[in-house]
Amino acid sequence: MTTRYTKDHEWIRVDGDTGVVGITDYAQEQLGDIVFIELPDIGKVLAQGDEAATVESVKAASEVYAPAGGEVIEANAALADNPALVNEQPLGEGWFFKLQLSSPGDLESLMDDAGYAAYCKELDE
Repeated sequence: MTTRYTKDHEWIRVDGDTGVVGITDYAQEQLGDIVFIELPDIGKVLAQGDEAATVESVKAASEVYAPAGGEVIEANAALADNPALVNEQPLGEGWFFKLQLSSPGDLESLMDDAGYAAYCKELDE
């Protein structure tokens, strides 16, 4: 499995032609306590960069963008009852949705672990 990151702090973990999408630890820290998440409908087709979900925290509301193009094949129903999972496990149980990838080449424009770590370090300077 490969994990890639966007400059908007989304991650996508790819296994074959399926990608699991969420927001990074950096993003959830910036948002603070998450109180509501609006997930995309199953069957929705997204292009890379499309608005896919909305996250509301005690501080702000923020859009979540599709890191790659594809069709939504699953949404994390656990987040409806427990949006704080994103704060607790942003790279684990706090995932948002799964995509059937239509444009695997989209992943080439995303950062790897080291690139994302360097990017976040720049933001904090």
